[in-house]
Amino acid sequence: MSKEHIMESVSSRFKVIRLEKGYSQDKMAKVLGISKKTLVQIEKGRILSGWTTIVAICALFRDSEVLQVLLGGDPMEVIETIAHDGVERPRSKSLGGRVWWKEIDKKGSFRLQQNMISQHYRILDESNNRWLSTFEKEDALRRLEELFYGESLSNE
Repeated sequence: MSKEHIMESVSSRFKVIRLEKGYSQDKMAKVLGISKKTLVQIEKGRILSGWTTIVAICALFRDSEVLQVLLGGDPMEVIETIAHDGVERPRSKSLGGRVWWKEIDKKGSFRLQQNMISQHYRILDESNNRWLSTFEKEDALRRLEELFYGESLSNE
């Protein structure tokens, strides 16, 4: 999933997200920090939202079912992974991947999952803490090995 794909997909669902929240166009524009005219143009498909507004809608409406289904879970995880070209941050809590995730590999207490919608990868520990998010499978596999061998050494 690319930045451009996210911009197109989320822009095309602005109105549905707004209606899901029960907001008027005036309120939605104010919340997002854009003009009502710009919001109308986005909702009518005449323009795409800019990246900054996409990030804002994903952050401010991260509980939106529309966004969660569109992006395969927490919208901010996908946004952060794209923006930072992968994210590594030990002990960031997740829900464990019961809905949009398939398990790719498991080593010790760490498991590698891939999101079935966005196609990005993440590594979770036994407590569902996120250790890595990336779109690069090879990076994820390498890091899984590193975490496993680090864990194995510390258990000796």
